[in-house]
Parts: sequence; C-alpha cells; structure tokens
Amino acid sequence: MASSLTCTGVIWAFLSFLCATTSCVGFFMPYWLWGSQLGKPVSFGTFRRCSYPVHDESRQMMVMVEECGRYASFQGIPSAEWRICTIVTGLGCGLLLLVALTALMGCCVSELISRTVGRVAGGIQFLGGLLIGAGCALYPLGWDSEEVLQTCGYISGQFDLGKCEIGWAYYCTGAGAAAAMLLCTWLACFSGKKQKHYPY
Repeated sequence: MASSLTCTGVIWAFLSFLCATTSCVGFFMPYWLWGSQLGKPVSFGTFRRCSYPVHDESRQMMVMVEECGRYASFQGIPSAEWRICTIVTGLGCGLLLLVALTALMGCCVSELISRTVGRVAGGIQFLGGLLIGAGCALYPLGWDSEEVLQTCGYISGQFDLGKCEIGWAYYCTGAGAAAAMLLCTWLACFSGKKQKHYPY
C-alpha cells in the first residue's frame, strides 16, 4: 500500500489522531469542574452536567438526581461564557479531528498529502489548538453562575474555584490542544513527500 507520508509524516498522523482524540474525549466528558451539592458529588463540562437537584413533591424537599446528561437546550447552559466556550472548543476539536483523519488516510493513499498540504494541515491544527485554548481560557469566566455557586459553596467567582476543583477532562482537553499546537504543527511541515513532476 502506497503512502503519501514520510516517516515523520506517519508519526505526525498518529500523534495528530492521539491529540484530537484526547481533546475530543475531554470536551465531551462532563468532568471539567468538580464540587458537591446536598452531600452528593457534582461535576460540570461545557454543555453537560452530572448530578442535579430536583424538587421531590412527595417529601417536599430538594433531592439530587445522580445521573449525567447534557442541558436540555443551548440556552440551558448556565452562562454565556460557557456557551461561547462550547462553540469555540467544539470547532477546535472538529478541526483537529478533520486533520487527524486526513493524515491517517495519507498513510494509505499515495499523493494525498504533499509538503504544501502538510503545511496547510499544520496551520489548521494550530488554529484548532488555539480555539480549544481560547475555550479553556473562557471556561473560568462562568464560575460565577448560579449553578456553579450552588456547587462550590457560594464562594466561587470568575477564576475563583471556591470549594470546587478542576477535573481531569479540562486538563485532557487542554493537553491535547497544546500538543497539537506545539508538536503536531511542527511535524506537519515535514510530513508530506515531495511531489513527482511528470514531463507531460
């Protein structure tokens, strides 16, 4: 099977896939922020949440439903900053995934990735990583929303965790983006084989 990638390009393809997968998994998981409410653990992502309070009519009190899910609507996301974060991070993950899948196809298809295409792909990866990084930077701006305040002991604020902790998914998303920006972008410049020039 012919490949359009150099040896460096094959490393770039697999590393790109690993970075994209890491960022996408981190983005999808609702474990960006950990706290507790009514004695139960609560976690948030950008568009998902685990454990939420509901009013129990029979006992006339608030109880925690311990299950994960996404918000019922886009407007249901607790803050405007988290809505922007969801869009920006989602776009970044989409770009990283697009480049990663194209790079993996380059392992099997000849003349798919030239040096120029590799450099353009590296630029797209840099942009994707930048978007995810912007999303990660925006996320703490939503820590002053009512839902987060309830979970973090009513002492959280923008860039102030209160009684909450940053979860593994936040680090996972950021690490995938950083590796894509710093390492994959550089490797992409050396990924494609020189195009053959035919005399006709």
